Amino acid sequence: MTGRQAAAPLLRRLGVPRRAPLRTRLAVITSAAVALVALGVCAAAYVVIRHELVRQLNLQLTQQANLIAQEKRDQPAGPLYGECVWLSAPACAQIVTPGTGDRAGKGEELVLPVTGATRAVAEGSRPAYYSGISLRGHRMRMLTTPLRGHRALQLAIRSDTADRGIEQAGRLLAAVGGAGVLLAAGLGYLASRTALAPVTRLTATAERITDTRDPAHRIELSAAERRRPDEITRLADSFNTMLGELEQSVAAQRRLVADASHELRTPLTALRTNAELLARADRLSDRARDRAAAALGRQLREVTGLVNDLIELARDEEPQPLVEPVRLDRLVAYGVEQARGHWPGTPFTAELAPCTVHGVPARLARLLSNLLDNAAKFSPPGSPVELRLTAAEDATVLTVRDHGPGIAAEDLPHVFDRFYRSRQARALPGSGLGLAMARQIARAHAAELTAERPEGGGACFRLRFPLS
Repeated sequence: MTGRQAAAPLLRRLGVPRRAPLRTRLAVITSAAVALVALGVCAAAYVVIRHELVRQLNLQLTQQANLIAQEKRDQPAGPLYGECVWLSAPACAQIVTPGTGDRAGKGEELVLPVTGATRAVAEGSRPAYYSGISLRGHRMRMLTTPLRGHRALQLAIRSDTADRGIEQAGRLLAAVGGAGVLLAAGLGYLASRTALAPVTRLTATAERITDTRDPAHRIELSAAERRRPDEITRLADSFNTMLGELEQSVAAQRRLVADASHELRTPLTALRTNAELLARADRLSDRARDRAAAALGRQLREVTGLVNDLIELARDEEPQPLVEPVRLDRLVAYGVEQARGHWPGTPFTAELAPCTVHGVPARLARLLSNLLDNAAKFSPPGSPVELRLTAAEDATVLTVRDHGPGIAAEDLPHVFDRFYRSRQARALPGSGLGLAMARQIARAHAAELTAERPEGGGACFRLRFPLS
């Protein structure tokens, strides 16, 4: 049974609707718990005070009864103090026998009431006992104890003071209990409001995001909440982290759409221009018509490649059913052979150690192809592109190095950004998506792709697969 299921019967008994807000339910449960504790403490205090006062009366009766029993060992049945008739003394005593009748109030022989229990004590068939009586409008505490010779001693003392003390204590504790209930209600409301403050802010933030569709909002947490985080504070902090990730994702999508629209605008304009030229092919010379057709085909291939790259970048992760063990050394060797065919003027050297990683072969081949094309594009004619694959104890590392102009310091933090092109690359063909796609593929395979500026010039890209 969950905590909510266990609290449901209590809430129903307290008259709280099932669909009441969480703050109301928490306040009611907290208030009820504190109120029960306060009332329980007051009730226990009342019982203790009453027990202690009665015990003091009983102790006083016992001590006086022992003294009287020693002094009046041979006293016949009847009252021991004449003053008891008029209750001018604080205590009254009388001796009864098994044959003594109940004649209280009919004469002066007996003052205290005699019952069957009293005669049973005189007979010796019942032990001593305490009782409360009312005599002529006065409340008294009486002890009936056996004496020698089949007699019983009845000793009563007035209990007005003790009874008034018990009543006053009861009234005071009742007032304290009522104040405790009110205090419990206030504390329950305060506790629910304080405990659910981050939840209230979380709800307000979520509603504000829903209304504005802006994930830049955050839940404000005080310094005290950050110093002493509880479960709700950690929930609010996790919600802020989620909002940060959502904001980055939305911003990345917006940048991708903006950059894609910007990059597609130029080739689409060129396509439309060449298409319009070919529509008037009868007015063009054969050479102009062939040149326009060739340009149209080239631009169609560029747009197709750009669209395919955008589709690849839109994928956040690799399909798990396609992941399999891949001999990376063989895949790299195959990629190098393909690159030699695409870039015949660039020599490729490879030093490959046998190693296996888990991934999607086609995607890893695309990653390698992008790195090799980027290295060959910036390498001067005849300058080698060097590949090295090593298998260490903690990772498998592939490095691709060229001997071109290298990466400028201001460009190094942006080489993997989408559509980013350095000043050296603006005169070269490409859309600026190759390295961005390579890093995305690497991250989808739990690998890390970094760019470095090695000594001696050129650029070095390092792909690291952790063994875990």
